[in-house]
Amino acid sequence: MLLLFYTLTLFNRFHTKADQTLCQMMGDPKYPLLSKDGEAIIGGIFAMHSKETLPSFEFTEKPQPLLCSSVNLPDFRLAQIMIFAIEEINRSEMLLPNVSIGYQIYDTCSSRMSSMSATMGLMNGPEFAAGETCNGQSSIHAIIGETESSATVILSRTTGPFKIPVISHTASCECLSNRKDHPSFFRTISSDYHQSRALAYIVKHLGWSWVGAVNSDNDYGNYGMAIFLNTAQKEGICVEYSEKFYRTEPEKLKKVVDTIKKGTTKVIVAFVSFIEMGLLIDQLNILNITGLQIIGVEGWITSKSLITPKSFQVMGGSLGFALRKINLEGFSDYVVKAFWETAFPCTQIKGNSSQYVINCSRYQDLLALKNYNEDVPEQRYSSHVYKAVYAVAHSLHSLLKCKEQEGCEKGLTIQPQQVVEALKKVNFTVKFGDRVWFDRTGAAVAQYEVVNWQQDSDGSLQFKSVGYYDASLPPDQQFVLNTENIIWARGQLKKPSSICSESCLPGTRKAAQKGRPVCCYDCIPCAEGEISNETDSNNCKQCPGEYWSNAEKNKCVLKAVEFLSFTEVMGIVLVFFSLFGAGLTVLVAILFYRMRDTPIVKANNSELSFLLLFSLTLCFLCSLTFIGQPNEWSCMLRHTAFGITFVLCISCLLGKTIVVLMAFKATLPGSNVMKWFGPAQQRLSVVAFTLIQVLICVLWLTISPPFPHKNMKYFKEKIILECSLGSTISFWAVLGYIGLLAVLCFILAFLARTLPDNFNEAKFITFSMLIFCAVWITFIPAYVSSPGKFTVAVEIFAILASSFGLLFCIFAPKCYIILLKPYQNTKKHMMGKNIF
Repeated sequence: MLLLFYTLTLFNRFHTKADQTLCQMMGDPKYPLLSKDGEAIIGGIFAMHSKETLPSFEFTEKPQPLLCSSVNLPDFRLAQIMIFAIEEINRSEMLLPNVSIGYQIYDTCSSRMSSMSATMGLMNGPEFAAGETCNGQSSIHAIIGETESSATVILSRTTGPFKIPVISHTASCECLSNRKDHPSFFRTISSDYHQSRALAYIVKHLGWSWVGAVNSDNDYGNYGMAIFLNTAQKEGICVEYSEKFYRTEPEKLKKVVDTIKKGTTKVIVAFVSFIEMGLLIDQLNILNITGLQIIGVEGWITSKSLITPKSFQVMGGSLGFALRKINLEGFSDYVVKAFWETAFPCTQIKGNSSQYVINCSRYQDLLALKNYNEDVPEQRYSSHVYKAVYAVAHSLHSLLKCKEQEGCEKGLTIQPQQVVEALKKVNFTVKFGDRVWFDRTGAAVAQYEVVNWQQDSDGSLQFKSVGYYDASLPPDQQFVLNTENIIWARGQLKKPSSICSESCLPGTRKAAQKGRPVCCYDCIPCAEGEISNETDSNNCKQCPGEYWSNAEKNKCVLKAVEFLSFTEVMGIVLVFFSLFGAGLTVLVAILFYRMRDTPIVKANNSELSFLLLFSLTLCFLCSLTFIGQPNEWSCMLRHTAFGITFVLCISCLLGKTIVVLMAFKATLPGSNVMKWFGPAQQRLSVVAFTLIQVLICVLWLTISPPFPHKNMKYFKEKIILECSLGSTISFWAVLGYIGLLAVLCFILAFLARTLPDNFNEAKFITFSMLIFCAVWITFIPAYVSSPGKFTVAVEIFAILASSFGLLFCIFAPKCYIILLKPYQNTKKHMMGKNIF
């Protein structure tokens, strides 16, 4: 309890003492490098020197101030343009007519430490009046700066809680677009969101799909490269490698250079700050790495200090986006005369107060630039500082309710937060024609010039404008690139190629290489029946059912229709044998007709012999219906004609066989069988057997007739035009019935083969049926297994083979006797014994 009481008493004592303490500044105040009093103050933070020397920290005495050296001319020009714009406004009768604007410009010496010190100096002011307490108000209304994005992030985060507006002229990092983290930040340059995407668009536009990427390891490089890589992926651009380094990391820089040297791509996207780019160029020069097509950003692409005869060996032909170069009227003269007379501190006479004593030694290196202005036309950021100053002025103009003749209300107190809100609404046009306004992220519209590092005929090195990117224009007009005006790497006039794999021609498809980016692929020919009719096709398309791919696999063509035609060799051969068989049969018929009265023709019913010859002729001729393009009628005719003619033929043979058996039985004592199978019964049997086949065929044609069919199962590349059987059962019923009659005839002829007769026809019928059955038994597996038109050829072959077998076996012996041994063609010989 006593400890608690003591703690409360001690806390109350300290609190009472704090209430009585006046506001004090710890340490020495930091004074601006350039300053001027005014009713409204604009702060400026620029890296007017590039090197900072730290004092010794031995903690034995008070540290000395930091020393800055090595003038950074571009930023010094930016400070001058800020003063130039302020003095121009102070002379204006239209803008803030009776209000003077002052400035406080600090030098950061390219150091984060000095940058923070300058920020605190701007926010706090250089001193406190005696007796005053802290009022929480800043002595400035806005800050213009910084140059680098990372430093600007620090500046914006520091001033953000105090609602002090910061307007940057060069900080383009997309990270600064976050209004939650940077609510009072504005910039007269566009966000790198646009530049990063434009980099991907220029690479895509030039047909490059295989690039390397290098960026600074800071906010500017990391955010910019992240957007580029994301856009590149969407645009189908592959990145072989993505490396980064910072100016204080020589080992990482060496790694980056080694990666570039080993890489296969010759196009490098360098999202690098000015200082890092200088270090990278030096290393590339040392290793003599040339022939690279560099694509750069506004941070370095137009830096005069980088384009030297030595660096041009490596960087010649570089392309990149730069800010537009705008000539500010009167500024070139101002930097060599009026600035030094009115704004430079060493020419001013100050009082004896120690805090106002000007130590001119800190300005000696700047005095060396007094008469130099040759770089002024190349300053591309000057207009952005100019716009920033005028944006603040227009904001103050609206807040002070200024009127052209009445002036401004001077009694108003302007808070930085009010300036922030006013900046969101500014919309005006500066004297060189650009409109100034800020979007919802506080940035300006993206407008870039595409420049190319070129060497003129006189040997001078130039930044040649070859196009532009303007996000304010319609999408189809935003990007323009005049490739005919570009000089490429190594001074080439022909655009270099940068692809991981050559384009896959029509007829092939891309197949990704395992473990490599999608831009690295093999070109695989499309499979049979598939095509690709465009370059770099990811997949081959299947041709529709009746189409097939051509030889180049780039077009679907109608499949070749195949059928057994009269014009092909196989068709001609089959037609020949068919007609030959039919002609031979007709000749035999003519011979028999002429010898119709001879015993050998009369034997075994000459009427059946003529009917058999007629049916054989039809058998030979029916094979012709199988040749030619199938149609509805030919399909129905070929199978029915085949079935009926062969049944007619076998019926005749069966009749002859029965006649032989009956004739033998009739020679037996008491036999009277021939009256039961005379000529009338023989004709009737042939008609009856044939009518059964006709009935089967009629049912077939009625129920499910054969029809033309495009068979695409056997061959994928062609269509087999064939006759579908319709009813398979009917087809096999037709064949089965023929087979049944043939087997029956064979059995009867086999039984009659040993009957005593000099000319026993049963022997020849047996042989003919043996050949017939052998042919058709062999036909079944051959028919089933033969593809396409060969199925038809097998069926025709079976018809011709069996027909020739019947013709030769039945009629060849008789023709032999008639033509060569006519003496045997007698009744005596026919009735004799053991003569034949």
